[in-house]
Amino acid sequence: MKKTEVKNSNNRSSTGATMVGIGIACSRGSGFVRDLIIAYFFGAGGLADVWRMSLKIPNVIQNLLGEGTLSASVIPIYSELLEKKEDKSAGAFIGAVLGILLVVAVFTALAGMVVVPAVLPSILVAWEPEKISLVSSLIRILFPMTAILVISAWALAILNSNKQFFLPYCAPVAWNGAIICCVSIMAWVYGVSGEQLLVYAAWGALGGAVLQLFIQLPSIIKYLNNFVISLGRGVLGVQEAVSNFFPVAVARGVVNISALLELMLAALLVEGAVAALGYAQTLYLLPISIFGLSIAAAELPELSRRRLDSPVVIADKLGKALQAVLFWVIPSAIAFVCFGDVIISGIYQRGEFRVTDVPVIYAVLAAYSLGLVASASSRVLSAGFYSLRDTKTPARIAYIRVVLALAVGSLLMFPLDTFQSGDLHYGPVGLALGTSLAAWIEYWILKKSFTTRLRVDRFRLEGVGLMIIGCSVASVTAYFIQIPIETVLTNTWVPSSLRQPIVTLSVVTTYGATYLILMDRLGIGWSISKWFSRVSEMFSR
Repeated sequence: MKKTEVKNSNNRSSTGATMVGIGIACSRGSGFVRDLIIAYFFGAGGLADVWRMSLKIPNVIQNLLGEGTLSASVIPIYSELLEKKEDKSAGAFIGAVLGILLVVAVFTALAGMVVVPAVLPSILVAWEPEKISLVSSLIRILFPMTAILVISAWALAILNSNKQFFLPYCAPVAWNGAIICCVSIMAWVYGVSGEQLLVYAAWGALGGAVLQLFIQLPSIIKYLNNFVISLGRGVLGVQEAVSNFFPVAVARGVVNISALLELMLAALLVEGAVAALGYAQTLYLLPISIFGLSIAAAELPELSRRRLDSPVVIADKLGKALQAVLFWVIPSAIAFVCFGDVIISGIYQRGEFRVTDVPVIYAVLAAYSLGLVASASSRVLSAGFYSLRDTKTPARIAYIRVVLALAVGSLLMFPLDTFQSGDLHYGPVGLALGTSLAAWIEYWILKKSFTTRLRVDRFRLEGVGLMIIGCSVASVTAYFIQIPIETVLTNTWVPSSLRQPIVTLSVVTTYGATYLILMDRLGIGWSISKWFSRVSEMFSR
């Protein structure tokens, strides 16, 4: 590849990652508000457990059929057809993908509405019949949502392949917004509470899925040239997409089923364990989504177009992608370990969420954070394999990760559940530790497999040591800011409900700003001025 082509490719990837990151940040930001509302009305008790479990079961199906699986199996083929200017074949291909998805998604949603409520008593053996009945009612509302969100993922694949990144990753704001509005209005305007409020939250989720899909539809119309919906008979690329789909679906299915099994194992513990795991996961997944997923999503179309380039070029692009992930994820992991309790208190501690819930959820978050760098980096490495049309290697490695995570987690959770803070127990920490250990094993095997595949010694990573030093300086600076702010707020007129959020905002802002300024001065990873210029240019277009 010529140097100019490499430069243009890198610029496209950087721009794409930025737009994905902004879109995901908007989505996750609205997700925080959603979780804040859920925490306010339901705390970390039984009803919060019910909500997490009800949402997780259909979410497994959605993830199995949706975004990540479609991206890995569809984008490489669709992007290559677009690159070769085979517009007719590209239109027929995405039409066939939609036709197949509609059949599969609708059937799965209907089956889930019938089958899952029937088997819940055998799964949630430690729960009361009333809680199981409520989960069943919510699932019958939420499973149709999965079919709609799978079609939304099809729209995302089209937009990503055409280098449109912001809208599809920002669209979930509509989903979160619908839940927030529905719960808030029914609670504060109409006085609804308890189980009935959870039912309205589920209806809000269903309505939000419809909004998420319809927000994307106007943007994909211009890319539907030669679009013909079908079931894929004789359509170029469909057979390969289907053959790639199953290994990715199995891999993601194993990972998602693992997450579901984690919740089911947590359901064997003291009440509130499922909710504690869920609140910690929301924070833990934030940097993985914003940085790991954004960079992986932006790199996948570009790597797919360049898959026949030399191994050195591919290794260089993957190395730069990994370095970009580390730049953001290392400080995120350290912040969660050092200031996780401050962050949790500032976000969740109000309403039904108790002060005594914070230490347990903080411990779960810290345990997850030990594997944060590995989990985010593995997203990029998996995208590298998918771009080379190799979906089987990440799948095989995913099996190892899942088995190890569940084995270690189940061994640790019961001994740790003997310790408690308030009504919450520390059993979920064991599950989080199992996940972190398994994440590092997965990362090491993926990295070793990819370097062997490309016949290179290693990926070129620069400045990691300086990143860690920068995080250390930022942590100390934030700590010395935290103490005087807490003292001042305690002795002022500021309402008690606002004190902890102000402390959290001050600590996080100081930590982040210190780290970014230090890295900017050292010329590592990310330039503040260049980033603002790039974002301004992108939006001006």
